[in-house]
Amino acid sequence: MTAASQTRRNPILTALLSTLVPGLGQGIVKRWYRGVAILLATLVVAGMVIWYGKPVWYFAPVGMWLWNIWDAFSLAGGRARTILIPVAFGLAAAYGIGWQVVGVNFAAADMNRALAVARPMAHPDMFEVKTETNETWTPIKIPCPATSSSPSSVREDNGRVATVSPSCGAPMDTLKISVSGMWPNTNTQIWWRTAISDPLLLGGTNGDKMLVLKTDSSGSLTTSIHVPISVLIAQPDKTLSLEHQVRFTQSRPTGGIAISYNGGFVLKGMLETIAMALMATVLAIFVAVPISFLAARNLMGGNPITFGIYVVVRTLLNILRSVEALLFAIVFVVITGLGPFAGVLALMVHSIAALAKLYSEVIEGIDPGPIEAIKATGANWVQVARYGVIPQIIPPFTSFTIYRWDINVRTATVIGMVGGGGIGFYLIQWIQLNDFRAVSAAFIAIAIVVIILDFLSAKVRERLV
Repeated sequence: MTAASQTRRNPILTALLSTLVPGLGQGIVKRWYRGVAILLATLVVAGMVIWYGKPVWYFAPVGMWLWNIWDAFSLAGGRARTILIPVAFGLAAAYGIGWQVVGVNFAAADMNRALAVARPMAHPDMFEVKTETNETWTPIKIPCPATSSSPSSVREDNGRVATVSPSCGAPMDTLKISVSGMWPNTNTQIWWRTAISDPLLLGGTNGDKMLVLKTDSSGSLTTSIHVPISVLIAQPDKTLSLEHQVRFTQSRPTGGIAISYNGGFVLKGMLETIAMALMATVLAIFVAVPISFLAARNLMGGNPITFGIYVVVRTLLNILRSVEALLFAIVFVVITGLGPFAGVLALMVHSIAALAKLYSEVIEGIDPGPIEAIKATGANWVQVARYGVIPQIIPPFTSFTIYRWDINVRTATVIGMVGGGGIGFYLIQWIQLNDFRAVSAAFIAIAIVVIILDFLSAKVRERLV
């Protein structure tokens, strides 16, 4: 060994070099990859700590720097130190700073709010007991018209008679209402419907509860109510007399189980979600398959022109894949409006990029033997693809396509929350309305559909691959 070589491997000198520049000592002993990795890791952790500005986290880059000196000294003697120590320093700083940046604070959690969400979710609104409804109503003018009006308003409907007196009024006026011919000894909901069909409550101290009274043995009841104070809020011309309604509604179980009102929207939303995912996946296939051949290096690397096409196509696919389908959905909602069509377009664009990338990697991994044999016969590019490539790629292509459909079903749920249709469109509305029973039903439906599709797609892939 030469004197120069002995100098480069001197432990003291090697450690000194790593003291000045992390990783330099490792490079001197011919461990350049290790040295570059140490330098980059130290700079990244140090930059993160400096950016955050909390002195307590400086222990991480300092610890990595000290380990780097020790490692360089040991390498000069022919022994490498474990990299778990600097990795632990880096992860500790990253996790600790991330914890503080995110502002994790479990003390801020309100158990009462958690229970207010959890309790209704324990009773999902998917099914309900079958009921029959008995309903009637009587009209009332709000405000009173300029011409004289009858002292009461009476409406007869299939033996049911509903009366309100007087027949017109203003906000907070007292009205006497009565109904006969209803089911006897049955709770009856009494509520107000405005001229634009908005429901208003009549019970409680400020109209904040449903007014519920029981009919007598003859099916009649009589009570007094106040005209809701908010009855004219949505009416542009408050001097115009319009017809409102006082409604009487009864219901009773008939036996059996039926899909609830919200349950119907859950089923509709899930069907839309599955259809969106299926349409987007099928449309993406027709575009992704030809693009994948242009994005396969083993097919396009033959000459500068085809290689240039390969680079352009690969770059475009990477750009499209880097943008989440959710962002595409927001753009398409602006272009096409709310609804499933915007969701289909968003899923299709992202699926084209994802499938073309997967397909191209399948093509790049095929057996080159048949391709070389076909090329030896003088076949052109199209013939090589037709007879040497396609027979090898059909099974994995099918497998990836099914897997992508499975992914699109999950993604379609989130896309719907920004107006892209599907179950997510209803889900975000139920969350905003604090209807967590409906939210729970939607969660269960999503989970069931995803589990079933995941099971079926796994079975299909097992048979194909």
